[in-house]
Amino acid sequence: MKKQKAIRRLLLMCFGLSSPLAFGQAITNDYRVVSSAVPFMTISPDSKAAAMGDAGVASRPDVNSIYWNTAKLAFIEEGSGVNFSYAPWLRDLVGDMGLLNLSTYKKINDRSALTAEFTYFNQGKIEFTTNTGASAGDFQSREFTITGGYAMKLSQDFSAGINVKFINSNLIGTQAINQQVSKPARTVAGDLGFYYHKDRPTDDMKKTNWAFGLMLKNIGGKVNYGQDVEYFLPMQLKVGTGFTVNADEKSQFNFLLDFNKLLVPTPQEDNTLPEYGTVQSIFKSFGDAPGGFNEELKEFTTSFGAEYIYDKLLAFRTGYFFEPASKGGRKYLTVGAGLRLKQSLGLDLAYLIPTNQGNPLANTWRITLNYNIPSKGLNQTNINNL
Repeated sequence: MKKQKAIRRLLLMCFGLSSPLAFGQAITNDYRVVSSAVPFMTISPDSKAAAMGDAGVASRPDVNSIYWNTAKLAFIEEGSGVNFSYAPWLRDLVGDMGLLNLSTYKKINDRSALTAEFTYFNQGKIEFTTNTGASAGDFQSREFTITGGYAMKLSQDFSAGINVKFINSNLIGTQAINQQVSKPARTVAGDLGFYYHKDRPTDDMKKTNWAFGLMLKNIGGKVNYGQDVEYFLPMQLKVGTGFTVNADEKSQFNFLLDFNKLLVPTPQEDNTLPEYGTVQSIFKSFGDAPGGFNEELKEFTTSFGAEYIYDKLLAFRTGYFFEPASKGGRKYLTVGAGLRLKQSLGLDLAYLIPTNQGNPLANTWRITLNYNIPSKGLNQTNINNL
């Protein structure tokens, strides 16, 4: 039925274009892609990190830390902030997809902060037809998450953060597939992050600074769309480090390196998925690849980013994202810039440049507007950078 074909195309797009099924390929020993439901939750929402190869676990804290590592917000120097980001998505394939993100935070005191985030992913309109070609209506496919978080210093240089989020994925409304009525998938999940940095004016730390971060993301139950199959959330392990060089009073260089792994089952040689529970999947995901340890290493993606900031007013950024060919093969360069229009108002832009032909992410760009409000009651000796 054409109706079911339309539904299948939408589900394939929503469950990731890197999936071999999306390209009509069979899973082989050389090509086994790990995928999940609601993959929009893995899309970098802000232009700053997007311009740096999608790296941000150990970057300096900002309003988007709720996505990358909530623990960083315990060290943010400004009292509160808000930002709005927009990214058209897969524009070389469809014309009405887009990701919108609104994030905010409030510093409670010098040791802790509250944060919240709303992310909306517009999947575009899908038109249904019967097996005779007659119109069966259309539906605006959409997904969103609502997240709340808290960050707290555990010591002078170490902090932790936690998020709780509600997830709603409404792909095809109440359309019937094989005489089963579909429904929106809803669930809750959580994040746990840790951050370490030493940024005090000691003799050996005047010009350089190291930071380290770890984040467990989207840990929660499976989702069901009204059918007989349940799908894992994109549970992730993110680890990263950041290195800052203050060349002089006006010039600063930041370098980031992130590694990311999906904590969901790997397809087996017979094209099946192991039936794990959520907790079991987290641990089994480090050892269930048919190719053994070498294949497990290939399930890590790598992000590298570099940034130059001049006088805390202007920033230039670039980065690179790499995924092994047997696990999806996403490879792209990123570039971007940031401008502090006033002391509190900023604008960031990012653009993605694929390094392989036919990449559906070609011509992806993002724009972010942010507004930060200094707090007179907090220490402002190291006001946050761009």
